[in-house]
Amino acid sequence: MSITLTVTAAEHVKKFLAKQGKGEGLRLGVKTTGCSGYAYTVGVAESIGVDDKVYEVRGIKIVVDRNSLLYLVGTEVDYVKQGLNAEFKFNNPNVKATCGCGESFSV
Repeated sequence: MSITLTVTAAEHVKKFLAKQGKGEGLRLGVKTTGCSGYAYTVGVAESIGVDDKVYEVRGIKIVVDRNSLLYLVGTEVDYVKQGLNAEFKFNNPNVKATCGCGESFSV
């Protein structure tokens, strides 16, 4: 199983990476935080390490460190705009529960 991007998310990421003008691709990860245990991290992949897994999706390199991969495998990332707000949404089949605020999850 891999990590995928919707068309909308891919278009947003391409624009974002072009604006940055640097980096290898999109870095996705997981950090320990919140009331449910884990939260997603999203940023520019400045480099690709030997312990990173790279997925090529819709012309974008998605870079994930080995530890985060355990929590993200099979995830689809979408980009959603609602009024003035816009955010990445993670459809993660590994999630067992989320907190009330929607900022963290558990597996």
